[in-house]
Amino acid sequence: MNLTYLNRTLRFLFVIGIIFFSILSFFYLSKVTYPFLIGLLIAFLINPLVNIFEKKGRMPRALAVFLGLIIIFAFFAGLITLLITEIVSGASYLAKVVPKNLDILIMYVEKIIAGQIIPFYNHITSIFNKLEAGQQDTIMTNIQNVGKKVGTTAGTFIQNLFGNIPHIISWIPNAATVLIFSLLATFFISKDWYRLAEFGNKVLPDKAKVSGRNVFIDLKKALFGFLRAQLTLISITTVIILIGLLILRVDYAITIALVTGAVDIIPYLGTGIVFVPWIIYESIGGDMGLAIGLGVLYLIVLVQRQVMEPKILSSSIGLDPLATLIALFVGFKVIGFLGLIIGPVTLVVISTLHRANVFRDLWIYIKGKEV
Repeated sequence: MNLTYLNRTLRFLFVIGIIFFSILSFFYLSKVTYPFLIGLLIAFLINPLVNIFEKKGRMPRALAVFLGLIIIFAFFAGLITLLITEIVSGASYLAKVVPKNLDILIMYVEKIIAGQIIPFYNHITSIFNKLEAGQQDTIMTNIQNVGKKVGTTAGTFIQNLFGNIPHIISWIPNAATVLIFSLLATFFISKDWYRLAEFGNKVLPDKAKVSGRNVFIDLKKALFGFLRAQLTLISITTVIILIGLLILRVDYAITIALVTGAVDIIPYLGTGIVFVPWIIYESIGGDMGLAIGLGVLYLIVLVQRQVMEPKILSSSIGLDPLATLIALFVGFKVIGFLGLIIGPVTLVVISTLHRANVFRDLWIYIKGKEV
């Protein structure tokens, strides 16, 4: 009996060690092989398009991959060009509007200074002069300490800001190198996709092939489901913003809605990057009606995002809504913004492994039976 428990303990420790070693190896190897991992992911995503070109268009595999990459590259280049065009157009519009609104802002600040800040300063000065000398010295010392802290913080921030500029500049050649290697890796992996799959089938044992195939199919469905869910959420956000801006009669409503919908993919911040500064600007500029309207629209966007995201993700990926909500929250608390993506992905992987009976097979192995 003791020997049985000893064998089970050793098998359990062996499984834990293999899992830990695999995760650790992937973590360190990914630091030097991430361009090829990116290439593998891109090859996986464009594989359906390449298959269409190869089978329907009767093209050689290499030509189909090349054409698929050209189309994907042209699509993103077109999006970037459109975005730059809209930014230039918006900058021209701001160049006409900002000077007038800047005069209004300056007048508003002058009124605040003359009507509120100066009387408040005189009132504080009169109170300060009535204090005893020791109390005045204490207040001045505290003010000087606060000033030193603010100056130190501002100096550290500026130093770090300018200190990071060389790192940002040096990152550009590295990004170009990674892009080139990722594209080359994508081409060769996609070109030899089925040959690599056949090699994997020869190397892996039958049980691993069955489990691996099930995991791959489920992950494929979950990945495309996740992308479909994000596109759905972005589309809903864009439509709501467009309708709201049209009701508020805002100029360039379509452009603003498209840009705001695109930044909605940024975790946690999302549309707030556009709405919060815009609301503050309109409030200072004196257009309180538009500021209130934008605030209501922003609130509607936030509520629909929080309500719809777990439901759409769960229906697209095939997960329980409560489990998806828990994965989103835990991922955000553990990792941060990136956890809003990694959390559901981790849940998908665990669910996929469970459906493929991987955990059952591991438990049977630990108990000492034949898998």
